[in-house]
Amino acid sequence: MGKSRTKRFKRPQFSPTGDCQAEAAAAANGTEREEDDGPAAELLEKLQHPSAEVRECACAGLARLVQQRPVLPALARRDAVRRLGPLLLDPSLAVRETAAGALRNLSACGGFEVCDDMVTKDIMTPLVALLKECSAGLDSNEMSPQEKKEQNRNSIENIANEAVNVLWNICECSSRAVSIFNKEGCLEIVLKYLSRFSTNVDLAISVAYCLQTVTEDNAELLKSFCAPALHVLESAMLSPVSSMEYILLKTLIAGTIWNLKDIIPSKSQAEIINAILKILSDVLEMDAGETVIRMKEAETQRLKTAAETEDALQSANGDDLIEDEEMEEIPHRRKVRRKTFTSDLLPPTDKELREAIALLTAQQTALEIIVNMCCSEDPTDDEWEELSSSDESDAFMEGSFSECGGQLLSPLCLSHEVHTALTNHLLPKKIFEKTAFPNSIAVDMCSRNPTWKPLIRKMNTVQCRALVCLQSLVSLLDVDHLGGPAALQTLAQHLSQLLFSQPDFAKHVDFLEAISSALRALLQTMASKNISQCMTPDQLMTLCKAGIHSSNVGVRVNVVSILGITGSILAKEDGTLETLKTIGCFLLEVATKDPCLVVAGEALDALFDVFADGKEAERASIQIKLLSALKEFQPVFKMKIRKEGRAKYSPDQLCVLDNVKMNLRRFVAYQETVEKRLTT
Repeated sequence: MGKSRTKRFKRPQFSPTGDCQAEAAAAANGTEREEDDGPAAELLEKLQHPSAEVRECACAGLARLVQQRPVLPALARRDAVRRLGPLLLDPSLAVRETAAGALRNLSACGGFEVCDDMVTKDIMTPLVALLKECSAGLDSNEMSPQEKKEQNRNSIENIANEAVNVLWNICECSSRAVSIFNKEGCLEIVLKYLSRFSTNVDLAISVAYCLQTVTEDNAELLKSFCAPALHVLESAMLSPVSSMEYILLKTLIAGTIWNLKDIIPSKSQAEIINAILKILSDVLEMDAGETVIRMKEAETQRLKTAAETEDALQSANGDDLIEDEEMEEIPHRRKVRRKTFTSDLLPPTDKELREAIALLTAQQTALEIIVNMCCSEDPTDDEWEELSSSDESDAFMEGSFSECGGQLLSPLCLSHEVHTALTNHLLPKKIFEKTAFPNSIAVDMCSRNPTWKPLIRKMNTVQCRALVCLQSLVSLLDVDHLGGPAALQTLAQHLSQLLFSQPDFAKHVDFLEAISSALRALLQTMASKNISQCMTPDQLMTLCKAGIHSSNVGVRVNVVSILGITGSILAKEDGTLETLKTIGCFLLEVATKDPCLVVAGEALDALFDVFADGKEAERASIQIKLLSALKEFQPVFKMKIRKEGRAKYSPDQLCVLDNVKMNLRRFVAYQETVEKRLTT
């Protein structure tokens, strides 16, 4: 029913200790409500214990427990949020950190309902107070000696990191939390944390995620971004460090700056667009598969070396370790403490795994930013102010953010400058490359290691995001910007090969929705430019028969639309009668039997396109008895819209369905004239 519109991507939520998959395991164990209350009640009771160590252990236990979704109702019944909230300001720094970690996991795994309930139970009051205390603590120079001061500073930064993640998760789910963020001056606090990106990139990344969330569609907050605040973002985005984690940080900051487009000074606009797209281009240019392989091999070698070193030290310990009383006789020998071997030799985190995850996350984020740049939910986004060549000459590095008091442009959206920047940075080509299946060697390596196995899903997600991004670019850019007709035909062949190289493609719903969306947009563009298509009728029907049984409405809408696009082209060619009959019967069955009116409406729309014109189409319509079928279905369709419309569908969908209903009446009248002419 018209051209497809790419959905905008929202920021994903993150759990520090897992992906919240424990729900399935808990459900499989058949955990009852009373049994869930047992550990929850015990841990919550210990939160009030006079010993800080007991309180810390209780918070850590809750951090693990909340990842089991079946226990969330028990925690809600026992008012876990109100019990954990005060511990954010506990005298013990360790308790503060673990309490924030428990709330972080609760907000990440509980979803919108839990986060909204957390705001209702006033979690924002102690959370904002904690963020302010951490900010003040990082500025304090009262502690001594230096070693203790540094240790305390690290603890404060760790607490801040957990707290910022709680803030991010809640703001992602609650507009009330965003409003509190604005009113309480949280922007200044988190920007102070971000300014420490050179010494604590983990904290900076957490802040960047949070900023990308709170700056989206938040006109009130934009007023708070003065020149110093923007310079903090600029410094982080232009950091020369090239580790994977810094690449992720710069990508997230690029997304935040795009959200601030309404306040960017006119003279800096073109340069900032280029700076953002340069970062995204550099991220997508990296070969994630090769990076995963390299990082996994580096980890294997590191662990092997560590094990060999430990064995050597153990041997030395066996020969040289002397009882304490003998130590006095041989003072030049140092006593080896066996218990410290492992912690001394192995890092506290899997650094190679973290690097690989950071790159994959950066690539996924970059693709999502490009999709969001291509999409617009604001009607004013279609009104672009063209940039003059003099504007483009302003150097981004020379005070691009220093003119906030000057004249601002109307809201940005994709203009000629962005089109040019996209193609100058070869983004269509790089996005095309990311649509390929993940590196098979990398997938095999990850599949054989439990800690690396989740990266397979992340690699598949990057591919799906690339396909959605490709859909946006194909719908938006001119054919010349995409490489010309030959490039589009090559792209169509590539997508067909991707699709049909997987015999079980229908089982992978995310992939099927992404690739069918890309194919739909591509075929629409090719049809509008009279570029010949390369999918055979057999391939077309294989895709449609598999896709129409998908539980995903988007997949069903896409395959029906693809059939309509291709059928409308075949209707104008000779020798296509049998194919048109097959297409017509298929679309009729979908229109009359699919339970979703949106899919049924798309199928009717496709029928209108296929049988609107052409001798072969007219003959096919008579032979499949299209007119009688539509006459019979017409009152049924009207009744379904009247009965189900307001309860199941949005106002926009109802508007489109009303148009389909009106077009159905007109199409039936047209088919009556066709049938009279051909049968008399």
